[in-house]
Amino acid sequence: MAGHSAWKNIKHRKASVDAKRGKIWSKASRAIIVAARNGGGDPKFNASLRLAIDDAKHANMPRDTIEKAVKKGAGGLDGEQFVSICYEGYADGGVAVIAECLTSNVNRTAPEIRTIFDKNGGNLGVPGSVSFSFRQCGQILVSKDASTEGALMEIALGAGADDLISHEDGFQLLCPASALAGVKDALASSNIEVELAEIAWVPQNTIEMNSDRAALVQKLVDALEDNDDIQKVWHNGEFPS
Repeated sequence: MAGHSAWKNIKHRKASVDAKRGKIWSKASRAIIVAARNGGGDPKFNASLRLAIDDAKHANMPRDTIEKAVKKGAGGLDGEQFVSICYEGYADGGVAVIAECLTSNVNRTAPEIRTIFDKNGGNLGVPGSVSFSFRQCGQILVSKDASTEGALMEIALGAGADDLISHEDGFQLLCPASALAGVKDALASSNIEVELAEIAWVPQNTIEMNSDRAALVQKLVDALEDNDDIQKVWHNGEFPS
């Protein structure tokens, strides 16, 4: 089932984020600057900026730092121009990996990413080599303490969500990327707390991993996330309980 390991994978991602707070803030600032530069500095009319700000808040980024990044992007101040790229490849055992990147120098970043894959038991592929097995869409996670499945389905599907998956720890809502902000707002209006809302690469099928393989995959993910240009890393491996 698509997203079967969503909650377990999110826990691993959160632990990684907590260990790299300063680097995460730098990446969040970059995402805010790019979103504001491309769509304007008012989050009410710029859904991408709203999501970037939400990600920054989720990482406990200070408000004044967020505001400075918005102003820098919206003001069109001279500075680095970033290009959005997705690098695709495989980790140990054929686990598919997608690394989202914002870089000001593709000629520098591309060989760095290839080296990271090579040194950590992976193989960097060509564009489209693994993304065909993922769906890029809006993803929202809601704990089971926040809502019942029936109420959540009625609100979310009415706002544009097209799938609800129940997990042991909570619910996973999927929707077209363009509908993410609307679904999130509808849940907020109904006082349903959202654990996470993001544009995600959701795998259509997952690969179960034993502890040894999970450690190797996590090593590659950590190395990619440690690169300053990588924003987020997605894979279809399912962590063991």
